[in-house]
Amino acid sequence: MPLRKSLFARLLAVSALVAACSVAATAWIAVQTTSGAILQEQGQNLTADARIYHSLLGYAAAHPTWDGVDATVRDLAEQSGRRIALTTEQRTPLADSAAPETAAALPAQASAIVDPLSVDTALAAENAGSSGTPAGRVDPRAVGPFRLPAAERTALRQIADRGVACLGEAGIASDVVRTESGRPVIQVVGNDPDRIQETPCTTDALDAPTATEKRALKALNQLTDACLKRQDRDGVRLKLDLSWGQSAPPVPTAVPTLPPGQEPGTASRIEPEPAPAETPSVMPSAAPSPAVGTGEDDRAIASCVGTARREQLSSYVASPALLFISDTGGTTVPGFDLSPANTARIAGAAALVLALTVGASVLVGARLVRPLRALTGAAQRMRDGEDTAPVLVTADNEIGRLAATFNDMSAHRARLESQRKAMVSDVAHELRTPLSNIRGWLEAAQDGVADPDPGFIASLHEEAVQLQHIIDDLQDLAQADAGALRLDAGPVRIEELLGQVAAAHQARAETAGVALTVPPAPPDRPVPGLTADPVRLRQAIGNLVSNAVRHTPSGGQVTLRAYGSESGDAVLVDVSDTGTGIPAEDLVHVFDRFWRGEKSRSRRTGGSGLGLAIVRKLTEAHGGTATAASVPGEGSVFTLRLPADRPEDAPAAGTADGSEQP
Repeated sequence: MPLRKSLFARLLAVSALVAACSVAATAWIAVQTTSGAILQEQGQNLTADARIYHSLLGYAAAHPTWDGVDATVRDLAEQSGRRIALTTEQRTPLADSAAPETAAALPAQASAIVDPLSVDTALAAENAGSSGTPAGRVDPRAVGPFRLPAAERTALRQIADRGVACLGEAGIASDVVRTESGRPVIQVVGNDPDRIQETPCTTDALDAPTATEKRALKALNQLTDACLKRQDRDGVRLKLDLSWGQSAPPVPTAVPTLPPGQEPGTASRIEPEPAPAETPSVMPSAAPSPAVGTGEDDRAIASCVGTARREQLSSYVASPALLFISDTGGTTVPGFDLSPANTARIAGAAALVLALTVGASVLVGARLVRPLRALTGAAQRMRDGEDTAPVLVTADNEIGRLAATFNDMSAHRARLESQRKAMVSDVAHELRTPLSNIRGWLEAAQDGVADPDPGFIASLHEEAVQLQHIIDDLQDLAQADAGALRLDAGPVRIEELLGQVAAAHQARAETAGVALTVPPAPPDRPVPGLTADPVRLRQAIGNLVSNAVRHTPSGGQVTLRAYGSESGDAVLVDVSDTGTGIPAEDLVHVFDRFWRGEKSRSRRTGGSGLGLAIVRKLTEAHGGTATAASVPGEGSVFTLRLPADRPEDAPAAGTADGSEQP
């Protein structure tokens, strides 16, 4: 069905139109009345919240407890104009910028969880300008045992200053940057560290871990190896940047010193102290980089390093705390009051959308209900047995096609009802004739008009046989309709079966002066194997032969012929005659029940009208078809097409029943 005619498409279009109007009106009002204020407020609050979170996270990373955080909380609250409160995870108060006597109850949902070992990446990204988004969700300010004492910081700073001076003499501008642990790092201006490789200056002495870092790294390595051992994995050797390699002997514990006779700040080559290879001068990170091993090994090692890192830092940082940031009134999101004008605009837009929705629904609903009501009325009249006029089909859509189908169903029902009445009339007529004859002869004998001699008895027997034949035919048709027609199938030699049928009807054919012949199959169309019920098949072919003999004048011929189909998958049986033929308008009804070309239904010109109907049902029960072709004045050909045996199912050669020859 074209989309423009589809009822579904129309309903979808109306719904989409109403939804689009609703969404557009709502979005326009929201943008006009609230977007500016909300965006401005949210932007300010998000920036302020990220700054507050970052400050408190730094405090937690540098202190093992929250003692003394009150002053920091008050300063942050004064700068932001917000209420800031910290509690434990069990909501035990730690610090609150609001006075206890005037403080409102804290919101049910915390703004964030302050945990330097599990950083909120969203808030950290918002405050990325301060220290960057942490890798591994461990705050870079949480250095714990890697924090250098003053003596080691001084020694490393002297080495870094000499490196900067050396680079300056080589024409490379650089500076000393101090990391969170206190370790100095030389940063080349222009962020091009490869330029150092072209100078006589080296930073190997600055890259060597100090005694403090070696102790911390050793403890971290032990925690990592314990984790790997629990997973039945080999230990690793962690480097200062928390990358790893194969297990190896411990790193020498010598503390880097100045070369003999070298004064701080002199511009000469910096001689490195022996140090482990591939140890960069960076602070420890909670995000290890893969070194060796398979992908699965690297993931296991990285997991253990992260676990060990958090375990090592747990005693150096404050415990996780709930952070509550709200306005001074206690709400987490600032309120927005609509003005009377904005309220009126919202109400007007809502009323307009409602009116459009109701109008569209009424219009579409009325057009839908009108043909449905017509269909309902026609169905009710059909139920009451009244004649139903065709429902008017006004459109080529789903409902229009439903109405057309209903009209077809109504016409088909009328035809079936007419056929039912005709069948009842035909059955009554066919049964009344023999019963009337039997009754008449019996009443004549009772009145003494007729003598019950052998001829009398034979006449009654003939009528009883005719009555029994009609009843048997009706029973066969009823069983076929119900699918209860039983077939005793077996291998059948169709040529022999045709000979048996011809022999059974030979006497009747000779009496009528009709030649009954069974020629062999043509050489180019041999008969394939056939499995069928021989009794039922003889009954079907016998009905055709009886019908052909009845309608063939004296001197005519009836021929029975069996041959294979061109494809060899079917057996064809033709019963042809040289009789009067069947008109084209009657040919389509020959297999209908009780149909007869002679409307008077005289016994002299035909049977009960059930023979050909039984032929079709018996053929269909075998999985085949029955067809008829005729030329008026020349004769008729009735053809049965039966499925042949497949090659693998064909009986073995030797006997008619498929048994093998000894």
